[in-house]
Amino acid sequence: MARATKAHKARLLNAAHRLLAQETEVAEAARQLEDEFALSRRQAYRYLEQAAALSAPVPAVEPTVAITFKLPVSLVRALRAYARRSGLTLGQIVTQALAALLGALRRRG
Repeated sequence: MARATKAHKARLLNAAHRLLAQETEVAEAARQLEDEFALSRRQAYRYLEQAAALSAPVPAVEPTVAITFKLPVSLVRALRAYARRSGLTLGQIVTQALAALLGALRRRG
């Protein structure tokens, strides 16, 4: 079975958090998670355990898609160097840069 995406994991954790916040019995909460998300009992209890450690629901994560494009070698080197220094992934850096660019373009009209 494929691993859960970040968006799916956030949805599962928030569902578990909601059930615990409603003071649903843990066994019943596990059963509801099993039914709603087609989880194994072990997976359901794991999400409940993680949700119990949360002080609030986790932020929703927008699903992502993989894209491929070509960049100049010098730009890729600079991007990788920045990623190492900042601790961000290449995807995070490109996402932030494109969001800033598109925001600036929208403000211009």
